[in-house]
Amino acid sequence: MTSIPFTSDKMILIDRSDDLEADLLFPFALEELLIRKVGEEGVPMVHIWRHPMGLVLGLRDSRLPGAKSAAGRIASEGRQVIVRNSGGAAVPLDPGVVNVTLITPKPTGKIDFHDDFERMYLFLRGVLNSWNAGVDKGEIAGSYCPGDFDLSVGGRKFCGIAQRRQARALSVQAFVVVEGTGAEKAAVARSFYDEAGQGALPGSYPVVESGRMTSLAEYAGAELTAPAFCRLTAEWLGGQVQVRAANYREFAADEDIASMMDAMRERYGFKEESSV
Repeated sequence: MTSIPFTSDKMILIDRSDDLEADLLFPFALEELLIRKVGEEGVPMVHIWRHPMGLVLGLRDSRLPGAKSAAGRIASEGRQVIVRNSGGAAVPLDPGVVNVTLITPKPTGKIDFHDDFERMYLFLRGVLNSWNAGVDKGEIAGSYCPGDFDLSVGGRKFCGIAQRRQARALSVQAFVVVEGTGAEKAAVARSFYDEAGQGALPGSYPVVESGRMTSLAEYAGAELTAPAFCRLTAEWLGGQVQVRAANYREFAADEDIASMMDAMRERYGFKEESSV
């Protein structure tokens, strides 16, 4: 009996956290294909990945009046900028941020997306249980990518959650700020909105405040690293269900991922004119 509401006692783990060379759109394109595979075969997956320096925007972010120019400026400063196809708002990434995605078949009967967010919350709370971080959930006002299932320690957010659904399966994506400082990451998001939001209607984008974000290592004053968090995640998961580690190419060919990336850039990329 597992301690979290997985839909199966077996899971496949795809850990790409050491691959810091991939295009930022790669993991999102890969997950589009993995969701299809889970929908066909019914075995849940966990995908773990990191990126060296990026900014992932939500669809609403990309429609802000100054989004295209703000994204261009941030890209010129060395961050790859993309628009993702799941919910949520802007999220800065660097090697200290671990992205964890749970991919599961859709449940039968009435569907409540809160149940899927709750599953991710329980997952991460379980991973961090031995570390005793005291993880809370609930929106942290003034954080970037705010939502009802913000995860926090000491009143400061360290993780946000978004979701992506297909016909037969779904993914729940979490960014976990493990290393670095919350202030430096919040500054990146605030810089984007300061420019992108000029001329936008009030309430159309998050107002990012200082002191509302943290990292797990920053909060605890401990030497918790992103690679250590990835290992902790795999070890904890192995204690809950039967886990099989796998290479992503077992489920998605590189050429298919490249085609999906092209399709996502065409569909979700910046248009010539952006409006709220």
